[in-house]
Amino acid sequence: MSLVGFTAVATVTLLLCVMTGPDRDDLDEFYTGYGSLSPMRNGLAIAGDYISAASVLGTGGVIALFGHDGVVLALSTALSLTLLMFLLAEPLRNAGRFTMGDALARRMPGRAARITACAVTIAALLPLMLVQLAGTGQLLAFVLGFSGAALQTGCIIGLGVLMIGYAAIGGMKGTALIQILKIVMLLGSGLVVAALILHRFDWNPGALFDAAADRSGAGPAFLNSGLQFAGGPHPDADMISSQLTVVLGGACLPHVTMRMYTASSARQVRRSMSWAVSGVALFVLVVTVIGFGAAALVGRSVIAGIDPQGNTAYLLGSQAAFGARVSTAETFLFTTVTTAVFLTLLASVGGMILACANSLAHDVFATRVQEMSPRREMTLARVSALAVGVPAIVLATLVQHRSLQPLVTLSFCLGASAIAPALVYGLFWRRYTRAGLLCTLIGGSLAVLLLMPGTNLVSGSPVSAFPEADFNWFPFTTTGLVSIPLGFACGWLGTMLSGRRKAQEQRRHYEAVEGWILAGAVRRGD
Repeated sequence: MSLVGFTAVATVTLLLCVMTGPDRDDLDEFYTGYGSLSPMRNGLAIAGDYISAASVLGTGGVIALFGHDGVVLALSTALSLTLLMFLLAEPLRNAGRFTMGDALARRMPGRAARITACAVTIAALLPLMLVQLAGTGQLLAFVLGFSGAALQTGCIIGLGVLMIGYAAIGGMKGTALIQILKIVMLLGSGLVVAALILHRFDWNPGALFDAAADRSGAGPAFLNSGLQFAGGPHPDADMISSQLTVVLGGACLPHVTMRMYTASSARQVRRSMSWAVSGVALFVLVVTVIGFGAAALVGRSVIAGIDPQGNTAYLLGSQAAFGARVSTAETFLFTTVTTAVFLTLLASVGGMILACANSLAHDVFATRVQEMSPRREMTLARVSALAVGVPAIVLATLVQHRSLQPLVTLSFCLGASAIAPALVYGLFWRRYTRAGLLCTLIGGSLAVLLLMPGTNLVSGSPVSAFPEADFNWFPFTTTGLVSIPLGFACGWLGTMLSGRRKAQEQRRHYEAVEGWILAGAVRRGD
């Protein structure tokens, strides 16, 4: 039944892309869908882009394995989107047109800013794409019961090609409809499973938490802070670093911020974000109940034995909610759950490929030609989807049998250390210069790339990517506590070194456009 569900979803979603994709050579239709989605649908699409398969499987696993610390992680994801709503959403929509490069190049015109923004976009999203693609093979192997490496690799290749098709054919509107379908299925099936789990414990959350603590093997520590990072040298600072990275990095990733440009007005983006935050908050409740349900009904040791990262906890908890005797209706419901997770994998990668392809075509290639025709730029965007997707598929087949947690952390660290400082400075600091922007993007990225190999996610731990090696020298699991301040410091230093004359020029330029960046007084067409 799961195989039938997967096949049906792949067929329907591809058909949706073909039917809703741009039918003429219009850049606004391909990149933004004309802003034609209602606030509710656009908000659901934003929530769909934000809740990736790494969020569903990874967060559910952390909750099942570490209890309280997993709940804090889930709440941090909701807080991240809330910060985007109140701080960056409207200025991003007002300043940008199609890509993050547009928003940054408004004040600092030139190819250098756009090319650097494109490079950071790809660097931040490629690791997440690898995680989703590699997870596709693992999910199908788990649900369908096969273990052959060749079959898993074949699934990655086949579904990767399908995801490239989503981005190239559907454009922004087609991928938005897939995200909406995904979030409705994910939340709908998750709410039913969460209700079944609570029913098993007489609708008493306290009894659920106590049962999870009893079967965790950690006792009361399961319901207290610090279990996830207890083995490190600085557990409290490590947890702060992890949460800071999620809060600042999650909502600043380019595949999420690109949805801001699809709103037709500042009022629309506010209403869209309200729907998105509500959807993510509901997801946090659902994944918390299912994560604790997995720990209570399956047991922490069983979950860790199947997957040390706990990525199967969401599905194991859903399976255990039905009990030993499973009716036809419950079988159908579990199929819906697995299909929703499968669709989450498909939609997440499709959105990320679209964000990278848009940036590559619009920020790198289109700026080389003074007047590029819409037909040629759209062709470039579709070819760029292929150029991004094919290497992602090849790399995913190579890393599928390694721990993928370092790749997830790398994406969030790049979002928090390079993209977030660049957006905050670019949208709000009057003196910010082109040199400051380049220093922020390059300096923040280099800080993450230099520190990340030294974390215990890469080596020095049985669950690291290279458990046989030990070159772990960095004391924290994530780089955020060091790399985020460095990203902001690089931007400040680059601006100060630009000289007073450059800073004054940028101040005058910013004051001329401040009204439409912050208040949406004008919506520029270029």
